[in-house]
Order: sequence, then C-alpha cells, then structure tokens
Amino acid sequence: MRRGRVIPWILMLSLLAGFGVFLLWPIWLVVATGFEGVEGGFTLYHVLDVFRDPVTLRGLFNALGIAVFTTLACLVISIPLAICSVRYDFRGKAAFNALILVPLILPPFVGAIGLQNLLGKSGALNALLIDLGMVSEGIDFLGTGGFWAIVFIEALHLYPILYLNAVAALANLDPALDEAAENLGASSWQRLRQIILPLIRPGLFAGGTIVFIWSFTELGTPLMFDFQEVTPVQIFNGLKEIADSRQPYALTAVLLIVAVGIYILGKFIFGGRAYTMYAKASIQSTATRLGPWGSLLVFSLFSFVIFLAVLPHLCVVLTSISVEGSWYQSVLPQAFTAAHYEQALGHPLAIGSIQNSLLYSVLAVAADLLVGICIGYLIVRTRIWGRGLLDALSMLPLAVPGLVMAFGYVAMTLTWPLGKGDPLEGMIDVVGADPNPMLLLVIAYGVRRLPYVVRSTVAGLEQTSGELEEAALNLGASRVRAIRTIILPLIIANLLAGALLAFSFAMLEVSDSLILAQREGDYPITKAIYVLFERLGDGPYIASAMGVWAMALLAVTLVGASVLIGKKMGAIFRV
Repeated sequence: MRRGRVIPWILMLSLLAGFGVFLLWPIWLVVATGFEGVEGGFTLYHVLDVFRDPVTLRGLFNALGIAVFTTLACLVISIPLAICSVRYDFRGKAAFNALILVPLILPPFVGAIGLQNLLGKSGALNALLIDLGMVSEGIDFLGTGGFWAIVFIEALHLYPILYLNAVAALANLDPALDEAAENLGASSWQRLRQIILPLIRPGLFAGGTIVFIWSFTELGTPLMFDFQEVTPVQIFNGLKEIADSRQPYALTAVLLIVAVGIYILGKFIFGGRAYTMYAKASIQSTATRLGPWGSLLVFSLFSFVIFLAVLPHLCVVLTSISVEGSWYQSVLPQAFTAAHYEQALGHPLAIGSIQNSLLYSVLAVAADLLVGICIGYLIVRTRIWGRGLLDALSMLPLAVPGLVMAFGYVAMTLTWPLGKGDPLEGMIDVVGADPNPMLLLVIAYGVRRLPYVVRSTVAGLEQTSGELEEAALNLGASRVRAIRTIILPLIIANLLAGALLAFSFAMLEVSDSLILAQREGDYPITKAIYVLFERLGDGPYIASAMGVWAMALLAVTLVGASVLIGKKMGAIFRV
C-alpha cells in the first residue's frame, strides 16, 4: 500500500521536473535574457528599444493586425457554419462536417505557394479577368507585402479550430432557453445576440485564443510572402546575432508578453464563465429538418467556404504538376508533368528531409504517448496534490507561441550546461560550427504536440469505469499490469487519435523546424519546402510536390483521428 502511494508521487515530481526543464526553463531564458544588460543585471533598455525602433514597432503592429483580422474572419466564418451544423438537418450534413476540416490538412505557409499563383499580378484570377475584358492589366490582390493575403490564407486555415469549439459549445446549450425566448416573441437575430452568443462565449474564447496566438506568431506564411516587417520574421532574422546581442531575446520576450497580456485581457472581457445548463443532461436539442430552399442555402454556404479553403491547396496541386514557366498570365497551366513528384521523392534534400521528419515525429510521438498516459492517469485516476498544475502545464504549449519555445531552445544551447565550456557541450547545438539539433527537435516536437495526446487520454479514461481496474487489483494484479491489460486496450482508440494528430502536426511543424534545423542534413520537411521554394528554377515546383505529399499524409491522419475520437475533437484545440 505504501509503495502504491509513493509511485504516483515519484511520477508526479518527475513530470513536473520535466516540464520545468523543457517548457518553463526555455521560456524563462527568453524573458530573463531580454531584460538582462550586456554586463548582467536587470535593464529595460533592450525591451524599450523594441518600441523605440520604428521597424520593430511596425512589425509588432503588423503581427497584431494579422492576428486580430484573422481571428475576426474565423469568427465570421465559423459561427454561421456551427449554427447550421448543430441546429439544422440537411442532405450531405455528415460529408460537410468532414470536409469543413479540410483546411487543417495543409500548413498555410505551403498554401501561400498556390495563393501567389492564384492572386498574383500574373496569376490565374487576373488572367481570367483580362480574358473576360473586365480589366486591362493585372490587379495586385496580394497587396503591399502580402498583409491581406496572409490574413486570408491563415483565416481559411484556422477557422476549423473555432468551428469545432463553437459546435461543442452549441451542442451543450439547453434548448429550452432558446424556445422560451422564441415564445416571448424574440426574433432569430435577438436570440442569437442576447442568448446564444453570450452562452457560447467561453467556447468561442477557447478556440479564438488558439487562433489569435497561432496567427500572431505565425512564421512560415509571412516568410513565403517575403513579408519582412512582422515580428516573427524579425525574430527569425535575429537568430544570426543571438550569441552576441540581447535584441532578439527582447523582441521575443515582447512577443510573449503581448500574447499573454492579450490572452488575460480577453479572458477577463470575453472568456467569462460557462453558464450552468440545468437541463443539459436530460434535454437534447432536435435538429430542424430543412426544406429544399433552406437546404440549398446551407449547402451553398458550406460549399462556398470549403471551396475558398481548398482553393490554395488546389493551386499547390496544379503548381506541382505544371511545367516550369507554363503557368504565367493564364487561367490554368499550359503544360503538365509528373516529374516534380519524382524529384520530390528523389531529390537529396527532399528525401533526406522526409526521412528526418519521420524520425523526429515518431520519436516525439512515442515519448508523448508514454508521458501523456502517465499525465492522464494521474489527472483522472488519482487525487494526488498537483493534478491541476500538471494538467495546466500539459496544455500550456497550446498557449505559448511556438516561436518563443523554439527561440528558448536555442537559448538553452548557449547556457549552462550546454553552452561553451560546459560538460554537456556538443550534445545539443543549433548555431555552432557543427550543429547537432536532433535531440532538441524531438523534444520540441514532443512538447509542442503533447496536449493532443493528454486530452485524448483524459477523454478515454473519463469514459472508462475505474471499477474494472479495481476488480483486477482485488484479484491480485499489479497496478502496472491492470493498466496494461485492461485500461490501455479500452482507450486504444483515444490514444491512436491523439497520436495521429501529434504525429501529423509534428511532421509539419514550422517554427521549430525553421529555427532549430540550421544544417541541410538535419532539415525536416517544412524547412526543406521553404529552402526549395526560395531556390530559382524548379524549386517552387518541387516544394509544391512535397506539399502535396504532406497534404495527403495529414488528410489520412486527420480523418483517422476524427473517426476515432468523434465529436470530442474540439476539446483537443482548447486552452
């Protein structure tokens, strides 16, 4: 009995220590160094210099603008779709609920390749308008620097996160409240504004937080559009002087402080508390069957959003099969080839990066499964002190910008015990003469994607009765054997769903890959796509082909996770 009490404590302390080293310490290094003087001590000089420099200040405002407009666009897209999905029954509803998640199958920085071919001055849309005689010369739809193009493609990539949270929140509403308001004469708009939106506000805030932080710190998409005056790109460019300057640290610290500050402010203003649904467990809302015209309207709404969302993806596919230079000032490519796919599988940089990503992601997911099962078990099956703290730390990577985490890992390699002259020097290195970032990339992928495995494990354990485990213990089985032979087989679907999501998103991790992999032999697939895209000639076409391979991989894993975990997908994307 005493041993059974000690093991959970050892496990809890070990997990908290792990979070301290690989989550809190990197964040602390970034913040502390940003406020550190050249000769040591506390100073505000470097942080204030971020606001004094007009270039970095514009970058911060641009990053905030992208985040605000992206989040607003996601709300405008997601709320009508969620209401239609929950409140109405129409032909093709199941298919639309699956297709609406399609944007998650391709990182927006890859879709940027297709968007440039679609909306550029010599792109497909301008060619169509010229052919129709509507304009005489191409219009710059991308805008100066691509600000609105970044907002457009990120909104179409991230709205499913808000949609999943909105659907979950709407499904939990007590339908009696809406019916009572309708009986009192409230219009549909009044019920939406005064009842539905206030009640689902915490759910919208949960999804909106992820969207805001994701778009605020997104690095890949601005890089693909060569949009330099935005904070994430400025931090990326500052990596070259990280060993000699405090400015990159200060800029990263400001990014983190602004993100956390806006989250806290939003939580206070918009988050609120969830309202109690007295009839939630006993009354379920019934979806209204729409007539022909209503079905057509909802069908058109879903189809239009899905079409816009997949359009950049389709353009990536077309780019990948077009002959070099054949898609210029034309609606469609003038010549096609499959050679780029052969090159994507045979090019040394491409095949090496795929192998690296597979290795990093498999190792990261294996570690996530081991750690996630331990965390989930402590949270659900024990009453040990610190369960709430452990749960919060496991979800913190969703709230902390990936760019901050990546920069913090670089900072780890420059301090004790990994820096110059220290006993572990050379084991992990990013910016040295002979980089060795493999272990750091695995750790970074694992920490960033751990929340998916934890939430899936917790969901599975909450649905599994603890009496089965207790019965096995009473029959003489050890705790480990009871978990291995009874609990794990019962929650295997949840574990597979979390592992699939963690694997697919690790394979296409952007910030960690671009910052931590500085040597070609260590490039993951996302870093290879970016480098190839920057190369003249066939680079963008091979990058597009690699993007299509990545899209196919994510499509399979996302559909598999959705089938396994069902309607609880929204809980995975929640802070």
